[in-house]
Amino acid sequence: MATPSSKAGTKGVPRHHRRQQMLDAATEEFGTRGYAAASLPAIAARVGVTKTLLHQYCGTKEDLYIACLVPVGDRLLDAVRTAMGPDGTAPHTPLRVLHAVFTALEGQREAWFVLYDTSLPPGGEAVRRAAEYRSAIDRLAEGGTAELLRAAGSDDPLDADALKYVWRDLVATLVRWWVKHPEQTPEAMTQRCASLFAAAATLTSDGR
Repeated sequence: MATPSSKAGTKGVPRHHRRQQMLDAATEEFGTRGYAAASLPAIAARVGVTKTLLHQYCGTKEDLYIACLVPVGDRLLDAVRTAMGPDGTAPHTPLRVLHAVFTALEGQREAWFVLYDTSLPPGGEAVRRAAEYRSAIDRLAEGGTAELLRAAGSDDPLDADALKYVWRDLVATLVRWWVKHPEQTPEAMTQRCASLFAAAATLTSDGR
């Protein structure tokens, strides 16, 4: 959910609060426009400061992106780990993970697209750091989907690999839909996902 832009400036604001305002504005800019199209002057204007001051506080465009990425990546990774829990994957785990993702993003939904930005320049620190977070989340998904398949009687590693990709794309699609429907709370989205999963189960049922 996009945060309102502020044109009021930051005069008299403590330094750490001012920097956080810049990071919030940058997260929105990167999340809605992508790294390649994001504009430092636009980010500065959201906060009501000069581009020069933005550089003084946050460095280069890549530095600023990484400063936005790290809290987003940490928050999502911690949310998924906690939702999966120490006791292994159970049938209700996918919904628990989705609820954790929605909750972690609430108030800053566009942050998802900061982590999964396809316009990052190749070979740089930004794309490397983003790939580390994505890989860590993928490893959790890989372990979880493999356990679900084993519980269903399948030990085929290709099944697990395919389901990992399906799950990743499903989560991304659900987040995109959620961003377009700001009235949907994390709880409402989780319930909606439960309904969708139940409907999908009927499509594969043989009637027994």
